[in-house]
Amino acid sequence: MTWRLGILWISDRGFRGERKDESKDLIASILAERLPVDFVAYGVAPDEIEAIKEALIEMIERDRVDLLITTGGTGLGPRDVTPEATLMVVDRVIPGFAEEMRRRASQISPNELFTRAVIGTRKTTLLVNLPGAPRSAEICLRAVLDFIEPALELIQGKRG
Repeated sequence: MTWRLGILWISDRGFRGERKDESKDLIASILAERLPVDFVAYGVAPDEIEAIKEALIEMIERDRVDLLITTGGTGLGPRDVTPEATLMVVDRVIPGFAEEMRRRASQISPNELFTRAVIGTRKTTLLVNLPGAPRSAEICLRAVLDFIEPALELIQGKRG
């Protein structure tokens, strides 16, 4: 089974074309190390709840991604609203995933405790929020990497 991967970068400056996404290729390559993934969708959204929400739903509905990774907007800044938008989109939250991400990632970098990342499902898609900084995104992703495929199999009824 090849999993359909989508990545959504949340960044005001990226959306305006003032900054380059340095996490996208890193995330795709880390996932490809462990999972059979086909990178089928990519998008950039500003740090606005409605724009993020619409982009997430579009990738799930139109692009039919199995795994949707967001980067950016998970911190404590006033425009960091990715978790709020994600909560409006998911059917179910998977708190253990995010707790484990923060626990393991904070052992490497204590600042990872500042991420408010949400992980959950919408229909048969797994949504994972990651921080925007490439190093932080890598640390957090690696913390839950081994759990992604089993979660996808359970969500899609391929595992009992």
